[in-house]
Amino acid sequence: MIFICGIFARTGHLMDDEMDRILHSMEHRGPDEGKTVQLDQFHLGHQRLSIIGLDDGIQPIGNEDQHKWVVVNGEIYNYPQLKPQYEDKHTFLTESDSEIVLKVLEEDGVDGIKKLDGMFAFFFADEDNHSFVAARDTLGIKPLYYGKDQHGKYMFASEMKTLYLITEEVNEFPAGHYYTPETGFVCYRQIERPHQEEIGQTDVDQCCSAINQYLENAVKKRLLSDVEVGVLLSGGLDSSLIAAIAKKHHEGDPPLKSFCVGSEGSEDILRAREVAEAIGTDHYEYIYTKEELVEVIRTVIYHLESYEPSLVRSALPNYFVSKLASKHVKVILSGEGADELFAGYDYLTDFHSTDMLNDEIIRIINSLHNINLQRADRMSMAHSLELRVPFLDLELIDEALKIPVDLKLHKDGQMEKWILRKSFDGVIPESVLWRKKEEFSAGSGALDILEQYANETISDHELLTYQQEAEIELRTKQECLYYKIFKELFPSKSALETVGKWATA
Repeated sequence: MIFICGIFARTGHLMDDEMDRILHSMEHRGPDEGKTVQLDQFHLGHQRLSIIGLDDGIQPIGNEDQHKWVVVNGEIYNYPQLKPQYEDKHTFLTESDSEIVLKVLEEDGVDGIKKLDGMFAFFFADEDNHSFVAARDTLGIKPLYYGKDQHGKYMFASEMKTLYLITEEVNEFPAGHYYTPETGFVCYRQIERPHQEEIGQTDVDQCCSAINQYLENAVKKRLLSDVEVGVLLSGGLDSSLIAAIAKKHHEGDPPLKSFCVGSEGSEDILRAREVAEAIGTDHYEYIYTKEELVEVIRTVIYHLESYEPSLVRSALPNYFVSKLASKHVKVILSGEGADELFAGYDYLTDFHSTDMLNDEIIRIINSLHNINLQRADRMSMAHSLELRVPFLDLELIDEALKIPVDLKLHKDGQMEKWILRKSFDGVIPESVLWRKKEEFSAGSGALDILEQYANETISDHELLTYQQEAEIELRTKQECLYYKIFKELFPSKSALETVGKWATA
């Protein structure tokens, strides 16, 4: 059983009406069921969206003697491999992948977190030792925030807005870390540059074969589900590759569903149709109007919990495509992460050695947790939809970092992400495989609409006023518009400190 959901945990207790408000604030993350458990020293809450083993494993989950408990948001991909290692010493009370977190922590302590392969945020309550462990996955694919109240009580939640119901000080939990009261924050795993001897040779065929194998494995791993899995399909390279691989490994009926949105006549709509027809998906699309796009700006910023302009621009079409997909499936695959991993950004041609390029790729991958991945999680979960990101599989990342600079960078007219394209030659139409990258908000038709609306809404005087009053730099009217809405929704000063800037900035 896999749950994508909203979690809440705190030391001490809350009143019933406060906990009800907290669960309600995360209901979109898990509409199937909400539950709380009040322990002697902790108060745990959980809103679940069940994906595997639909009638089992309601959280919070306790151990046999009910002295240790866990709430988990996310999925542990390797739980089938881990579970047999603990069955001799521990009784599993559910079929939930989340329970493996409980058993690993019981048996191995915090060192066991390194064994978990997945996207997750969790809170482990240890009543016997008057302690707890909170942790977040290596890349921060799943969100987690923390804070303290005026009495010094710790609290953790999946979204910032939830914690602001009971405290003014909210912080983002760092990716790849765990926290205990005894140790503070500890980094348990991070993406690292491979050693020189691990860098591959410039053998194109071997390199392409490895990329093909690791990406196929990453997609297959993320097709595990008891509910239907679909794909986001913008018609660009990254989403088209994920869709084609998913279609190849999709089993049974109905056929794999793909989803695309855009304004009338936008490039994404036309390209996605072409890909869907070529690979044979059951394709769905939605044409949004200028009025609809403008109407949901405030809602998108509320769920996104950011005003960063590039992020908001791309989140708006993501909001509509998640809404469309949620009417047909509960799980969706996305092409997020390919540009970072395979050097798809133009400025990366300035890095001329493999080590220098890898250092920059690692930097931008480590920036994704409150940029691209925040958008991906929040727009999908706004519609109770689980989003999975095969390109950000840890094994694939390790392999991609071993690719030498000469095979990864695009120079002398060579197209960006050349080695990725070459690895899947013949899998998708040539016109898609060798099509130049375009920003999602541009391809979907959102960019021009938003620019025009911001210029009509924010006057020169208002922009100047906000630039003088704001504690951060506001570069454009569009950014000013989003900042204005963000401050209305999240007036606490600490909210600004959680906002990340675009990964390539």
